[in-house]
Amino acid sequence: MNKESLDVVVEKTRELINAPTCCSEAKAAAQAWLDAIGTEKESAEAKKYVAELEADIMPIDNLIGFASSDAGMQYFGADTAKGIVTHANEIKAAGAKYCDCPACAAVEAILEKKELLLK
Repeated sequence: MNKESLDVVVEKTRELINAPTCCSEAKAAAQAWLDAIGTEKESAEAKKYVAELEADIMPIDNLIGFASSDAGMQYFGADTAKGIVTHANEIKAAGAKYCDCPACAAVEAILEKKELLLK
């Protein structure tokens, strides 16, 4: 990966780690990849990192489905869940494929560089 692309992925990875909506598994995979940059473990950690990111990113339809379900309303609270559904439908109509929370936005940006990460 060239330095410019690496810098972008590192920046987005740090954003992901600091995102309040990032799960502990993604934080751990992100940190392991950062720690492995420039070592013989980099390629293996990159594969694990990408797999974790692909598992964690929330497709917009899944977000809408969860937030509008009874479980989603219990998790978020009814008013917040309704707001999430409204927002998610708006961004979906504008072309969004994924949730736009800080963690998912960082993951989407990182996955745009997936091919470079996995080289």
